[in-house]
Amino acid sequence: MDDIVAWGARRLCRRRTITGGDGNPPRGPMSPSRRPNPIAQLTLTRLREIGREPGVLFWTFGFPVVLSLALGVAFRVRGPDPVVVAALPGVSAEVHRSLVEAKIQVKDLDAAAAASELRAGRVTLLLLPPAGPGQPLGLRFDPARAEARTARTTVNTVLQRAAGQTEPRPVRDDEVHEPGSRYIDFLVPGLIAMNLMSGSMWGVAWVIVYMRTRKLLKRLLAAPMKRSHLMVSLGLARLVIIPIELLVILVFARVFFSVTVAGSYLALLAVALGGSAAFAAMAVAVASRAQNTETVSGLMNLIMMPMFITSGVFFASSNFPDVLQPAIRALPLTAMCDGLRAVMIDGAGLVGVLPSLLVLALWGVPAFVLGLRYFRWN
Repeated sequence: MDDIVAWGARRLCRRRTITGGDGNPPRGPMSPSRRPNPIAQLTLTRLREIGREPGVLFWTFGFPVVLSLALGVAFRVRGPDPVVVAALPGVSAEVHRSLVEAKIQVKDLDAAAAASELRAGRVTLLLLPPAGPGQPLGLRFDPARAEARTARTTVNTVLQRAAGQTEPRPVRDDEVHEPGSRYIDFLVPGLIAMNLMSGSMWGVAWVIVYMRTRKLLKRLLAAPMKRSHLMVSLGLARLVIIPIELLVILVFARVFFSVTVAGSYLALLAVALGGSAAFAAMAVAVASRAQNTETVSGLMNLIMMPMFITSGVFFASSNFPDVLQPAIRALPLTAMCDGLRAVMIDGAGLVGVLPSLLVLALWGVPAFVLGLRYFRWN
């Protein structure tokens, strides 16, 4: 009997402790009215995870700097591509001397070696000796290669001048070296857009699938949170580091290549955040039902690779046929590249980037809604 009374007393004390003694829930730190916001807690957790992963920090901050350095040096410090041609036996010494004086590299090769070098692209043009007295010098090249057409024009100009031909209308060369008109000025906004897209896609989609495969999402199902809280927190964690990432690239480009921002920094940040949010929303849709990291990696590459090629990251998207231009202009990475270049090169403000922000919103909002609709925890 004493044991029963003692058990009842313990149960009563536990009940009073839980309910606050008056039958009502206590107003303590974990009461519903004072419970921490789930989005804020999930976002802080994700930021702590990012800070503890050196690989993530490198791909977020280090890789775009290394890529900018490599491409910037390749296209800024280096001069025009050298013209390298091969000459078969029988090409006159006068022709050889004229080309060498014009800073054109000439390789004296036999027919088999010259054909092999031309196929491999190590020479862009092959000089053929005249077929007979009074016959012209032969120039063999592949017209489908832009550098071969350039080499043909250069060699022909040098030989004609050496023969005494004068230009009927002289022109003056004026090379572009001013900031804002160089290739590196075109390249840096594209690299920023590419890096923000990759970081947002991998930083959200891969994390969701990784948590699903490790059964972490199934555990979160019992937590006082909604699926939208988790998705928003992953996107917010990505957006928090965007200004830092953007600042690192801009400072590096300014110090090493004198790349400046001609327009509004607020507009630049708006395009960067809008693009990152759109791609994070697309990542939610991609990862909503993917069961393993291999599947989500394939889906992300399927989405990103066409945009890497067509959206104007490394070269103008106008190089593609006109029939493809409407589809290319509608891509989110194209809108992001155009918006960043409008600010950095053309000096646009917030009004000038509204079309780009609209395209990004038209991709991001439906993608996020679909991702939440079809998301599953396990």
